[in-house]
Amino acid sequence: MSSPRFNNRDRWRVYKKVIVMFFLAVVALTVVQRGSINMVVPFELQRQARMDNSVGVEPVAVMEDKTFLGLKGFWKTNKQQPHPKVLPSIHEATFTVNSSPRTWDITSSNCSANLNLSSQDWFKGLEDNFKQFLLYRHCRFFPMLFNHPDRCSGEIYLLMVIKSVATQHDRREVIRKTWGKERVVDGKRIKTLFLLGTSSSKEEKANHQKLVEFENYIYGDILQWDFLDSFFNLTLKETHFLKWFHIYCPSVRYVFKGDDDVFVSVDNIIEYLENTNPNKDMFVGDVIFKAKPIRKKENKYYIPPALYNKTLYPPYAGGGGFLMDGSLVKRLYWVAETLELYPIDDVFLGMCLEILHITPIKHEAFKTFGLVKNKTSKLNREPCFFKSMIVVHKLLPSELMRMWNLVNSDLVCTHKVEIR
Repeated sequence: MSSPRFNNRDRWRVYKKVIVMFFLAVVALTVVQRGSINMVVPFELQRQARMDNSVGVEPVAVMEDKTFLGLKGFWKTNKQQPHPKVLPSIHEATFTVNSSPRTWDITSSNCSANLNLSSQDWFKGLEDNFKQFLLYRHCRFFPMLFNHPDRCSGEIYLLMVIKSVATQHDRREVIRKTWGKERVVDGKRIKTLFLLGTSSSKEEKANHQKLVEFENYIYGDILQWDFLDSFFNLTLKETHFLKWFHIYCPSVRYVFKGDDDVFVSVDNIIEYLENTNPNKDMFVGDVIFKAKPIRKKENKYYIPPALYNKTLYPPYAGGGGFLMDGSLVKRLYWVAETLELYPIDDVFLGMCLEILHITPIKHEAFKTFGLVKNKTSKLNREPCFFKSMIVVHKLLPSELMRMWNLVNSDLVCTHKVEIR
């Protein structure tokens, strides 16, 4: 009689254990699935050169097509070792929004030409400089030669970022002594950075690079990347700064970005920011609306229809100098990653702003084409006008120093334009 009762009790215990184990297994599986779903969502970049797995890409060092002779050193002057043919990788064009690098993570600049383009008729008809641009347009980022993450440490009210080249030591030196001098204004920290690539000629690279190294040792304000400084590579300088800022600059309120041949009034910038109380979408400068792509081949800004076939450019600010909110810089970084590089950096930023549905603000205190159209006019060298401006473009180092001294002397002007 007791034996059946014992068996029933054991049987019930076994059933209970099975039910509990099944319940725990269901809970564990649900947690794992939710964890995998809630992990970062990959953000795919559509890159024809990288997404087409059916096309091989050859390294620059083994290119033998006579059409591209003389174009091998466009991106990097260092000799590269031959590599076997490789296929474009989808993985290279994929990143996750929530797993951004915390340091500059590019250590190699070996970048192969996209020879898939060379067989296409529209490509064959292009000029050599556009061919070389398109062959390497997918080469987005390069290693850093000089990096100063500490320049963005702490709370910074205004970060002054200046595009320069290795050979222009005199321009950087004058900027450091004038409007680029680092200081604190009413508790607001102002910091300065210079953006450089490398010289295109071997002689310049050998001599001027040593000066850059010494200059960087003294001032510690140079960011330099291992790509050639050229007109078409100005867009690379733009994207590299956006990435650098995204990594290292969590607490920068505003960013001024300009060339190394401009006059800038930091006091007027601060006055503008305090008077307008701008929002997170602020992007202000000498904005050009309804500009048409230039189709004259002799023009520096010529663009063939094969590269841009629209009638008008989106609104964009002249690259001589513009001002933007720090949070916008980070959004521009993500948007820039979705676009193919464009050879005119000013227009490229305008394209990024268009995707964000942000219209840049035109302000009369930004003069990136001179104070008046007549370049010979004395008004272009009138210190009282400079005193009222935020940015004036195209000054030689000696002219900048002279104008800075005049504007900051006991200059008496009958009228000062209000900066709003």
